[in-house]
Amino acid sequence: MVYLVGAGPGDPGLLTVAGANALKRAAVVIYDYLANPELLKLAPPDAELVYVGKSGTQHTKTQAEINAILVQKAQELAAHHSSLITHHSVIVRLKGGDPYVFGRGGEEAEYLRAHGIPFVEIPGITSGIAAPAYAGIPVTHRDFTSTITLITGHEREDAATEPVPPKGVAEEGGEGVSGRVNYEALAKLNGTLVFYMGIKSLPLIAQRLMAAGSDPQTPAAVIRWGTRANQQTVTGTLATIVEAVQKAGIKAPAITLVGKVVALRPTLNWFEQRPLFGQKILVTRTRQQASELSEHLAELGAQVLEAPTIELAPPTDDEWPEIDRHLMQLPAFDWVIFTSANGVRAAWDRLRHLTFDARHFAASNVAAIGPATAAALHEIGIYPDLIPEKFVAEELAEVLQASIGENGEEIRHKRFLLLRADIARPVLREELEKLGAFVEDVPIYKTIKPAALPQEVTDALAEDPAPDWVTFTSASTATNLWDLLTPEQRRTIAGIKRASIGPITTAALAKLAGWTPTVEAVEHDIPGLIAAIRRHGKTEPVA
Repeated sequence: MVYLVGAGPGDPGLLTVAGANALKRAAVVIYDYLANPELLKLAPPDAELVYVGKSGTQHTKTQAEINAILVQKAQELAAHHSSLITHHSVIVRLKGGDPYVFGRGGEEAEYLRAHGIPFVEIPGITSGIAAPAYAGIPVTHRDFTSTITLITGHEREDAATEPVPPKGVAEEGGEGVSGRVNYEALAKLNGTLVFYMGIKSLPLIAQRLMAAGSDPQTPAAVIRWGTRANQQTVTGTLATIVEAVQKAGIKAPAITLVGKVVALRPTLNWFEQRPLFGQKILVTRTRQQASELSEHLAELGAQVLEAPTIELAPPTDDEWPEIDRHLMQLPAFDWVIFTSANGVRAAWDRLRHLTFDARHFAASNVAAIGPATAAALHEIGIYPDLIPEKFVAEELAEVLQASIGENGEEIRHKRFLLLRADIARPVLREELEKLGAFVEDVPIYKTIKPAALPQEVTDALAEDPAPDWVTFTSASTATNLWDLLTPEQRRTIAGIKRASIGPITTAALAKLAGWTPTVEAVEHDIPGLIAAIRRHGKTEPVA
């Protein structure tokens, strides 16, 4: 079974539920240039990924070759399964936009049918509707028009040299703008015209519409990378749009709109008005944690690149017995302290492995260093007894002493169990021991440095312009990033804005050739970090 899946216009959130379900079952994904690579993460880890993208005149594969690949992969898969319809035995042909809207999906479906391959077509949101919506332009509106026409602007190679025919003279032969588009009919519709793949042909399109009788003052817009964080929109009139596009340097992929509805953009533009729109931000958290920060930044309009500088790993087999001994003795401790959400999750996974549940914490008080750690505890049914106002280890030690003292007790001789990362700073243990407490500091998980940064990150650091921001959520993200960068990349980071989650991270940045952060979060958590970035440039820099 081959699924022809519309990937939508670019925003991965616009993929249909049916499309997502097909990707989750895919044994092979054959994908295009315009399909957002983020969608490939929905496929099983062992799925085969085949790129057949076409960008302008640069074709990885011809259409005939793509057709052959579809049949070949389907036949190979069928040979390994008694039934084509099994859990992970489908081919997904992932196409930008909608497969049947200027996507050659119909041709591919015909080829599959001719070779006896069953297929399903899953429509996608086409860019001709989605991109205008994200640019603040409704393609229909009762006050302006009730018609919308979708047109391919892709012309044959010699069309650009053909003269514009006089008004009333019919065109013959060929395809694209030179032969299959009736410009006189389009001019008479007085509706919204949407041209796909027409940047190269834009001068010819504008000339022929005006020659056919369209008002040169008709509003027009060109939208590049519609619905993505790097969306660009240029507006003008039919008479001026070519010059405006050339001045802005707009290139493919882009769509062109001609019609009165374009005048609504100043009122309805929402996507490009988001507070971080146009900002490219590197996120240096672990792969497991990056999504939370990335999603929040993306919702605010940022283009996010994940550059994980830390990978989480479990303790080694010979380290588990000592850890398990402490976990089994957990009820004997007066306080159990967590300094990260990762520590909570790692401890909980191991406790379940040892057949314990939340009741194992019943005899102990539980402290969390901040709201993110507290939220992780909430997920397992534990509400911490103590959270300091400042999310640093020094503050936690002081608050613990004060809290215990309020009950008429002394911290001296109290038993504390710290379940943390192997690289956790010793300051909390040291401060508690100075107060006379008995402390067991147990590394419940390891943090290691990745072998290298992702290719898309190294590419972004070499581009002009460079990313706008890089975020640091711990001292180790700063140290590891420094180690992973080349000297040239370090100079690039030195020239862009840096956001620190708190004073410990800021101190680490200061050691790295004076990487003073541009902003530091007031509240030392992810919402605080995002707030600091948002405030930058609007008020005094956040200290």
